[in-house]
Amino acid sequence: MMGRRAVRVAKPRAAHHIPPMRFSAFLPCLCLAVLPVFGAQAASSGWHHVEGGSIRVVTSGRPDAAGHLRGALEIRLKPGWKTYWLDPGASGVPPTFAAAVGAKEAAVEIGFPAPRRFDDGYAPWAGYDHPVSLALTLALPDGAAAPARLQASVFLGVCETICIPVQATLSFDPGAGTDDPEHAAVVEGAFAALPEPARPGFSARVVEVVDGAVVVEAALPEGARALDLFVAGTQTLALGAPERAADGSRTLFRVPLSTHLPARAAGEELAYTLVTDAGAVSGRLKLP
Repeated sequence: MMGRRAVRVAKPRAAHHIPPMRFSAFLPCLCLAVLPVFGAQAASSGWHHVEGGSIRVVTSGRPDAAGHLRGALEIRLKPGWKTYWLDPGASGVPPTFAAAVGAKEAAVEIGFPAPRRFDDGYAPWAGYDHPVSLALTLALPDGAAAPARLQASVFLGVCETICIPVQATLSFDPGAGTDDPEHAAVVEGAFAALPEPARPGFSARVVEVVDGAVVVEAALPEGARALDLFVAGTQTLALGAPERAADGSRTLFRVPLSTHLPARAAGEELAYTLVTDAGAVSGRLKLP
């Protein structure tokens, strides 16, 4: 991906808070056809195929009593292809997922497994180089019939030597095919692959903001070794890739700020994933 021209690709409205990203790629054509993909009255959508792989939405069946539906955005990548994490850095675009029942939007929470860091010669970025399923929790809108047919608007990027924007409308009925063991296994696998929630003794916190960087200290279980830290920016704050900082026995990371920390960013919370040789945890860093 070295030497690619940086372009900006318009993204659909997302159902979760994401930082603005630059989609760096040489695209032979940006006139992307967006086609609906319908499942045959199934609790999961049909597959949407692109050059680098395929995507679909899989659900575990009917919503629970609170109207919450568990599912997964299943991304099957061909060998040599990659896709992005929540905040891939300056050279990518994070996956977005919006869902609706008719004209009513469903709230969506996306869970990401721990990513890897890549450097394509243009910029470092975070993502996955293997098939991956993102965990979905959907809250049906008030007044929606249950079960109800949902339409999901998905946008993500897949990359090999070039990056291809993938945009699709996937339709499915959570009340149909609820006994499919394959679908249940995909959803359970997506949630099982998520990092554990941060906890006392295994977490990260902001120590200070100094010299154009956020300094983060990791608390680790005894004997564990930190491998990497991934921190997502916000609408007001763009971040560079975290760098290890030496300070005796403390485990510190320096997270560069792409711009000066704006006053309105005070008190903001940044999503993070801390990866160690004893597993990974996710949580939120609060800025001072």
